[in-house]
Amino acid sequence: MAITRQARVSWEGDLASGKGVVSATTSRVFTRLPVSWETRTKSAHGTTSPEELIAAAHASCFSMALAHELAQAGTPPTRLEVSATVTFGNVEGGWRVVSSVLRVRGRVSRLTAAKFQSAAEAAKENCPVSQALKGNVALSVEAFLER
Repeated sequence: MAITRQARVSWEGDLASGKGVVSATTSRVFTRLPVSWETRTKSAHGTTSPEELIAAAHASCFSMALAHELAQAGTPPTRLEVSATVTFGNVEGGWRVVSSVLRVRGRVSRLTAAKFQSAAEAAKENCPVSQALKGNVALSVEAFLER
């Protein structure tokens, strides 16, 4: 069975001077978050952007995939702190999402730094958001194991 999620945007005006609001209509955990081209390509000034939402999706998806990788290896994590930095740039005359850099700091008992890095690489490759971005966006992961 497929799972669906939905978000909606209400936009007014043209690209350069227009503005809109985005809402998560399935969960309703956020409503009417402001978005605009100006704040998307300059300073955020209290608004979000598609790239910030992609970063949130990538970080949360990756954290679940890494938790699964580690548990499957018999070393479930005590804690994972994950961030994703998505870069949006004007490349070859057009704006596009260029990269997503995942950074994870984890506490995992009985695991070497090398095995943590390997699990992080596998999670980066296998998480569904990475799969959606792969081939269009440069993906990387930096993993740090805490003791």
